[in-house]
Amino acid sequence: MEKQSHFLSIVCFCLVICFPTTATETGPARGLTKLFVFGDSYVDTGNRNFSARSWKQPYGLTLPGRPDGRYSDGRVFSDYMGPPSDLLLLPTSWMGIGSPIPYRWRKMENASIEYGMNFAFGGTGVFETLVSAPNMTVQIDLFQRQLQKTLYSKADINSSIALVSMAGNDYTAYLARNGTTEGLSAFTKAMIKQLGLNLRRIESLGVRKIAVMNLQPLGCLPSETISYFYKNCSTSGNSLSLVHNQVLEKTVGKLNNKSKESVFVILDMYRAFLFALTKEAHQPGTMKFKDQLRPCCEAVTTGYKCGNVEGGKKMYVLCNNPNSKFFWDDVHPSQAGWRAVYLALKSFAYSYI
Repeated sequence: MEKQSHFLSIVCFCLVICFPTTATETGPARGLTKLFVFGDSYVDTGNRNFSARSWKQPYGLTLPGRPDGRYSDGRVFSDYMGPPSDLLLLPTSWMGIGSPIPYRWRKMENASIEYGMNFAFGGTGVFETLVSAPNMTVQIDLFQRQLQKTLYSKADINSSIALVSMAGNDYTAYLARNGTTEGLSAFTKAMIKQLGLNLRRIESLGVRKIAVMNLQPLGCLPSETISYFYKNCSTSGNSLSLVHNQVLEKTVGKLNNKSKESVFVILDMYRAFLFALTKEAHQPGTMKFKDQLRPCCEAVTTGYKCGNVEGGKKMYVLCNNPNSKFFWDDVHPSQAGWRAVYLALKSFAYSYI
């Protein structure tokens, strides 16, 4: 069982960040006006190039109705840090600020940097992975360059928060490169050590609060559950996530002990995923997920993924209603799935108030 202190840290974070307490109901929470995002496909809103599957049909099917670079049928987790609105219709902001512009589109005409910037690239990790895109260190380099250009003032950075989603792709790359089970523990420690250094670097650049997403239950991803006909999660996959999260929690605890105030907070994605998969039907205004471990967009055979086309033929099949599925493809939640995760995290906060 997770330690209560861990959840209390989430509560404290949410009391400050999730629920605005300024004079205006829709204004930024306690002066937090900028969001900077670092990570992978769980938070990437359009940074990968057009060859990535996030830019291919049927991605973006639910919203905006066409591919827009998100690895989902609609919104991804970082979008739930966006504009405040009705929970039953649109994402509710944790901060009362808009979703930040992807780094790739910062120079586009009418591009707004008002709400911060998203440096996340799908497929990336703490270390180099299997895709040619900026890892976490390089993403922070990109962020630092924007600060050197005085794109954001010191006051902007002091009133900002960073969201970090990293690690899943590091494990995929480790195993793909013939990494051994025996060497997994050492790899986890080395990777999280580097992650810790990166988090300290973000703090050193002046960011006021840093939210780190821990690892989701890897054994429950469709890429794993397909071996069990989408009926059960992989115990070994989930065990890997738990070990990773334990090491991460210790590292973040040490970082907070070294900081003047508790700058870092862990968002418990492991518990939120499991809660959403099993409890979503009991949340007001939501529907029950059907065949929870089966994705909406499923490859027709081994070797293909959602979005793949061969000889003009789609090598995937779609469910009738993406909103009835927690997962969109082999590793990514649907928009409805991400909303359920958001609601789960919010419920954790309320349960400890």
